[in-house]
Amino acid sequence: MTYALEFFQHFIALFLLSAQWLLLGLVIAGLIHELVPVSILQKHMGDSSVGAVTKAAFIGAPLPLCSCGVIPAALGLRRSGASKPSTVSFLVATPETGVDSVSVSYALLGPVFAIARPISAVLSAIYAGLLVKFFGDSRQDKDNDVNVASSCCSVKKPTCCGSTKAQPQKASSIAYKLKTAFGSATGKLLKDITFWLLVGLVMAALIQTFVPTEFFVKWGDGLITMLVMALIGIPMYICATASTPLAVGFLSMGISPGAILVFLLAGPATNVSTMGMISKEMGKRTLILYLLAVGSSSIGLGYLLNILFEIFNWTIPNISEHAHFHEESNWLPLICGILLGFLMLKNYLPKIKQGTTARA
Repeated sequence: MTYALEFFQHFIALFLLSAQWLLLGLVIAGLIHELVPVSILQKHMGDSSVGAVTKAAFIGAPLPLCSCGVIPAALGLRRSGASKPSTVSFLVATPETGVDSVSVSYALLGPVFAIARPISAVLSAIYAGLLVKFFGDSRQDKDNDVNVASSCCSVKKPTCCGSTKAQPQKASSIAYKLKTAFGSATGKLLKDITFWLLVGLVMAALIQTFVPTEFFVKWGDGLITMLVMALIGIPMYICATASTPLAVGFLSMGISPGAILVFLLAGPATNVSTMGMISKEMGKRTLILYLLAVGSSSIGLGYLLNILFEIFNWTIPNISEHAHFHEESNWLPLICGILLGFLMLKNYLPKIKQGTTARA
C-alpha cells in the first residue's frame, strides 16, 4: 500500500507540473497548426541545398506533429517535390521538439533543457539532412505506393498530418481562426498525445517509485550510458512531449543530463513506422544514414551538454521540492491540472459512450 501511495503522489506531482506548460504549448501549437499552410513548407524544401535542409529543420522544429503525425506530412512533402535531404531534416526536427514539448521541458527539466532541446533538434536535423545529401543515393526513387492509412494518422486526417483543410469562406476572420486553433489544440492535437503522455507519466512515476537509485548511478555519464539511452529510445513509439516526464524519472535516478538528452532526441525521432516509410519511399541507404545520424548526433550533443553543465555549473530543478499540494503557490498548477484532465476526458467520452452503447 505504501508503494501504491508513493506511485500516486509521484504521478500527480508530475501531471500537475506538466499541465500549465502543456496547455500553453498546445494553444501556441494550435495557432501554428492553423496559420502555417503546407504550401509554405513545400516552397522552401524543394531542393537538396544546404539552405533547403536548414529551412526544413527550422520549419519542422516548432510544428505540433508527433512521431506518428509527421509520417504522412513528410510523405506528402516528399511526393510534392521535397528533396530527400530536406525531407529527412524535416523528419528529424519535427518529432524531436515542438512548442508543446519545449514548454513541458521547462516545467519538468528547467530552462537549460528547454533551450538545449530545440537547439539540439535543429542541429541534429541539419546534420541528418547533410549526411543524406553527401552520402545518400542521388537517384530519384521509384514510384512506391505507401499505405499511409496503416499508420496511426493518415492523409485523410488533416488535423494530424498538418495538411491544409477545406475551410468555409468565413475562415478568413480572425475570430474564426482563433476558435479553430483552440478547438484543434484542445481537441485533435491533445488527443494525439494524451495516451503517450500518460504512458510517459506512469513510467516516470514507476521509475521513481520502484527503481533503486544505485541501478542508474553506477552507469555514470559515459558512452555506455548514452548508448543504453539511445537503444532504449530508438525503438520506442513516443512523442517529444510524452518522453519528457519519462526523462524526469531517469534523471531522478542519477542519469547524466547528456544521457537524458540522448533519450529525448533518439526516442521521438525513430519508430517502426518512420523507419518503414523512409526505407520504402527513400531507400534503405537513406534509412541507414537516418539512423546513423540520429544515433551519432544525439550522443555527440549529449557529450557537449555534459561538458557545458560542468563548465558553467548548471543545475537541474528538484521536482520533489515542488510536489507538495499544501503550498499556496500551487493553486495555478492545480487549476491547470483539473482543466487538462477535463479536456482529456472530454476527448475520450464519445468513444467511451459509443463502446458502452455497442456492448448494450
